[in-house]
Amino acid sequence: MNIESPCILVCSIDITTGYCFGCGRTRDEIAGWMGYTPETRRDLMAELPARLETVERKPRRETRRTRIARERSGVQPE
Repeated sequence: MNIESPCILVCSIDITTGYCFGCGRTRDEIAGWMGYTPETRRDLMAELPARLETVERKPRRETRRTRIARERSGVQPE
C-alpha cells in the first residue's frame, strides 16, 4: 500500500505558524498522517501550498529530493 504524502524530507517547524517548512503540515498532522483517510489527506494537501506562503522563512538547507534531482541533472549547487 502506497500512502500519498507531501513530505520532502525537510522536517523543520516554523515557530510562528507551526507549519513544517518543507510540507506545510503541523506536527499533529504529520504524526496522524497514516491514520487519515485518503480523502482527508487529499483535502489537507490541497491547503498546503497556501500554508507554505505564510511561513517566516524558507528552509536553509537543500532537501534530499532537490539534491538527488540536482545530482541526476548534473547541475552544480549555487
